[in-house]
Amino acid sequence: MDYSQMAPADVRALIRKGEITGPTTGMCSGYAQGNLVVLPRALAWDFLLFCQRNPKACPLLEVADAGERTFAAFGRGSDIATDIPRYRVYEHGELTGEYTDVTKFFEQRGDLVSFLIGCSFSFESELLEAGVPVRQIEEGVNVPMYNTSIACTPAGVFSGNMVVSMRPIPHALVPMAVAITAGMPRVHGMPVQIGAPEAIGIRDLAHPDYGDPVTIRPGEVPVFWPCGVTPQAVVMHSKPEFCITHAPGHMFLTDVKNVQLKY
Repeated sequence: MDYSQMAPADVRALIRKGEITGPTTGMCSGYAQGNLVVLPRALAWDFLLFCQRNPKACPLLEVADAGERTFAAFGRGSDIATDIPRYRVYEHGELTGEYTDVTKFFEQRGDLVSFLIGCSFSFESELLEAGVPVRQIEEGVNVPMYNTSIACTPAGVFSGNMVVSMRPIPHALVPMAVAITAGMPRVHGMPVQIGAPEAIGIRDLAHPDYGDPVTIRPGEVPVFWPCGVTPQAVVMHSKPEFCITHAPGHMFLTDVKNVQLKY
C-alpha cells in the first residue's frame, strides 16, 4: 500500500492496530516525523538541558507532561505508547527488548516523560519536490545511520557522540540540498559533513551502525545530517536506569506540515 498520500492520523491508526511495523520513511508526504525519547521524571530535566545544548542533533518539538501519553500539539488524539511501529527499551544502557506496544511500561511506572524530537525524514519530501533524489526511498530501505566522533555537549547525566544519517546526493545538487535543509533547523537543519566521512570518524559506508546501506552512484557525494538516533547512542553511553525510544527509522508521524517547521 502507498502510505505517502495518507493522513498521519490514519497511518497512526494502522500502526496502533499492528498493521504497520516497518520504517516510516516516505510516509505521509509533506508532514513532519519525529523521534521519541521517554525517560523517568527524575531524568527529564537533564535530558531537556541536553536537547537545548545540542539543538542540531536533538531539535526539540514537544514535551508531554509526566505520565501523559499524547503529543497534543503535534498529534492530537495520538497514543505515544502504541503509535510508533517499533520501540526499543533500554535499562542501564543495555537494549533489553523491542516492542510494538509499550503501554505496560507507562502503566507500571506512571511518571514517564516523553520527548518528541525533529527527524530528518521531514525534509525528504522537500528534497524530492526540488528534484533531489532520496536513495533509501528509491530502494525501499531504511536510511543508513552512523556513529561519529563528534562529541555532544554534556548535560547532567547525559553525554556521548552525535549520530548522523547519510544520503548520496549528485554533486551538482549538493548546494540545493544544503540550502533546503538549512531552512529547516527544527528537523536537524543543514549537513554537518559533506564528502569526507573519515573526518567525522566513519570508516565504512557499506556497513552503517543503524539502518541499511544504500547505493552511492558515480558522481554522487555522501552527505551527512545530524540524526535523532543520537539520544539512543547517548543512552547507551550514559546508562540511565530506564529509557524508551523509537527503533531507528520507525518514527512518530505528526499532524504538522513540514512547511510549518521552516524559518
